[in-house]
Amino acid sequence: MSTFDSIAAGRRVLHAEGQALHQMADELGEDFARAVEIVFAARGRVVCTGIGKSGHVARKIAATLASTGTPAMFVHAAEASHGDLGMVGSDDVVLALSKSGEVRELSDIIAYSHRFDIPLLGMTGNPGSALGKASTVVLKLADAAEATGELNAPTTSTTLQIALGDALAVALLERRGFTPKDFHVFHPGGKLGAMLRTVGDLMHKLEEAPLTGLATAMPDALKVMTERRLGVVGVVDGDGRLVGVVTDGDLRRNFDGLAGKTTGEVMTRNPKAVTAGSLAADAARIMNESRITVLFVVDDGKPVGVLHVHDVLGAGVV
Repeated sequence: MSTFDSIAAGRRVLHAEGQALHQMADELGEDFARAVEIVFAARGRVVCTGIGKSGHVARKIAATLASTGTPAMFVHAAEASHGDLGMVGSDDVVLALSKSGEVRELSDIIAYSHRFDIPLLGMTGNPGSALGKASTVVLKLADAAEATGELNAPTTSTTLQIALGDALAVALLERRGFTPKDFHVFHPGGKLGAMLRTVGDLMHKLEEAPLTGLATAMPDALKVMTERRLGVVGVVDGDGRLVGVVTDGDLRRNFDGLAGKTTGEVMTRNPKAVTAGSLAADAARIMNESRITVLFVVDDGKPVGVLHVHDVLGAGVV
């Protein structure tokens, strides 16, 4: 019979993590208050990002913020370097998570934040790290050992990240005067309510859609793609009907001589599209099956908006 005491092991972990939480609560100071005010004043969203376990926690924090009145979304740190940076707007706030603060995959989103003067909140245990030094405000994790001891697998640190994210969300909802009635607005029918939302409920309106003509020079099309920050540009014909899209993949396939080409020469023809009345769940299925992240929304073949996968995920549709 094994002499291993699983109850003792479990209690040891819970006590260790509980003590770390008490330590972080005692250490919480003005930087936390500054972070709350930065997010409160932001006109855009909180873009939560990270890699590995920190990425999982970042996704959870984004969901908690969004459900308590603070617009938020998750962007995977690695995917950010391959087009998803286009989802980060100048009115947003970036919340980047990394215990060490020295994660290579965060470098692009850190640089992007500085380039466009986007506030960067760094949740890290090391204020002297690359992330810490680059941050507008550091949300410091308590200096506490992982519950796994010498193995050093993320345990205590991720608990601290989750708790600090919860503290930020609750402080913000209280700062906004968020009520149970407001909470119900964000949870009109649980999962079923989310699944019955339409594309029109979630899409970016026509004025936000990246669109060009068939004869548009690619340098001009790239400018539109960059300004609209959705990682794609739609192409319309003389009658205003959607006839193609230019994606990152099209750019790579046409890299040689790209500057001398038009969108009509580079685009993928007959792109998949949906109507505003389509269920968001159906749009999510199309994106998943086609391995695409953007769908143009059309009425009689003419664009009326655009839907990004993050719009669907942020609404809890999938």
